[in-house]
Amino acid sequence: MDLRSVQRPLKKKYRDEPGSSRITLEAKASQQDTPISCSVDVGQAIYEAEAHAGVGGTGEVACSGDLLLGALAACAQVTCQMVAEAMGIDTEHIEVTVTGEMDLAGTLGVSEEVPVGFETIRTTFDIVAPEATDEQLEKLRHSTEQYCVVYQTLANSAELQTEWA
Repeated sequence: MDLRSVQRPLKKKYRDEPGSSRITLEAKASQQDTPISCSVDVGQAIYEAEAHAGVGGTGEVACSGDLLLGALAACAQVTCQMVAEAMGIDTEHIEVTVTGEMDLAGTLGVSEEVPVGFETIRTTFDIVAPEATDEQLEKLRHSTEQYCVVYQTLANSAELQTEWA
């Protein structure tokens, strides 16, 4: 795949018509039969989600935390692959693992001192690129972090708005 030829007309359009680069993504969750589960429609697919086993779920379905970490893993993976391609780095293997740590005592209201949500999210890149220089790999790391939408959103906290209909 020649990524540059695919992106060239997009970049030109975005430069020529700046407003055309703005998009809105949407995900919609809907109630299921039990209070511990829901379906999540992201437009191209519908996923089942459930409360984590540590707060009453069965542990058989991904929880929302899994989906958040999965979104970061997917975005970092694809971004890293695309940046490596754009930089001309020949990779044999790229794999991203994301882990998150939290204390469920905050989520269940057991302790008001314990924060609700992830306290630490760790992203690990396993890259095999035998011909890449240390400088190329450092630029790949920097550019991947710079252009990964989910990483930047988590690192810089998007403005959150809530509306009750």
